Amino acid sequence: MKIGFIGLGNMGGPMAANLVKAGHAVTGFDLTAPMPEGVSKAETAAEAAVGAEVVITMLPNGAILRSVAAEVIPAMSAGAVLCDCSTVDVDSARAVAGEAQAAGLGALDAPVSGGVGGATNGTLTFMAGGADADFAKVKPLFDIMGQKAVHCGASGAGQAAKICNNMILGVTMIATCEAFALADKLGLDRQKMFDVVSTSSGYSWTMNAYCPAPGVGPTSPADNGYKPGFAAELMLKDLNLSQQAAVSADADTPMGQLAAELYRRFVEDEAGRGMDFSAMLPRFEKRGRA
Repeated sequence: MKIGFIGLGNMGGPMAANLVKAGHAVTGFDLTAPMPEGVSKAETAAEAAVGAEVVITMLPNGAILRSVAAEVIPAMSAGAVLCDCSTVDVDSARAVAGEAQAAGLGALDAPVSGGVGGATNGTLTFMAGGADADFAKVKPLFDIMGQKAVHCGASGAGQAAKICNNMILGVTMIATCEAFALADKLGLDRQKMFDVVSTSSGYSWTMNAYCPAPGVGPTSPADNGYKPGFAAELMLKDLNLSQQAAVSADADTPMGQLAAELYRRFVEDEAGRGMDFSAMLPRFEKRGRA
């Protein structure tokens, strides 16, 4: 299959590389990132889209997605699918899908979970919104780049699923870090706490698979000086998207709102930028009740 790939940074680069390894012809465009081995370089986003059966985008935010879509949609062939794998606001996802469909194209919003490691290893999870036929066309590519792809519904449903999932993730990580910091102050050994919680009602992904305490549980960024697998500023971005969506949908999300504010402080005021989102643990270690 001929594929255009726009946005070849930490996530997009390895995703495109995996498509090349699987035998697909990939033409890529990025303003700054290098071309992965085997990816043909285009001089513009529109050039990357010409003749492609599927155009995949992996971009920083909704405004950039809208701008890129305005450039590539006129260059795409009728019947091709524009598949956006960025994490953006639901309104931008639906607006771009509408523009693509009006031009005779298919459209999917398909944000991912799994981080850079998942992109590199081809183990991402895709959450897709769009028409059945468009999902079926891109599904073989999802199967190369990831381990699971869920068709969540119509346009915007993929972004909705990602936003809700990451709101849970952010809230749960804060609770896990708080609990370890409290355990420390109560004199409870971290390994003993893990042994209890990981097999009890406190079980969670943030405890069992991505434990924020160094030397406890499976290897995680905590064991590498909190070098990011998923950066705190990206968690802040996703939590802000969740609160933007909550306002739009008139949904009461007090825990999501508080998590967004805590990550805002951590990133903007407490040197959390560039750290893994699990570095909330040393933050809480240093703080008292006040």
